[in-house]
Amino acid sequence: MSSHPLLKLEISELSIAERIQLAEDLWDSILDNQGELSLSEAQEQELDRRLEQYQRDPAAGSTWEEVKQRLGFSQ
Repeated sequence: MSSHPLLKLEISELSIAERIQLAEDLWDSILDNQGELSLSEAQEQELDRRLEQYQRDPAAGSTWEEVKQRLGFSQ
């Protein structure tokens, strides 16, 4: 696995805990700059459509637990 030029070592050389921390740090850095992210017009329209659909019938959807069970991820 080749690492980003700014990294001094290969990610595969990190422990699992260090890789998890790296992923968390990366995600936090994205959240800190989320104002730089923008949705396309189509994405905004789709989100609005889904929100309206949910507001019309909140019970029509599935819970996260139901989705996981359908996909075979429930414990």
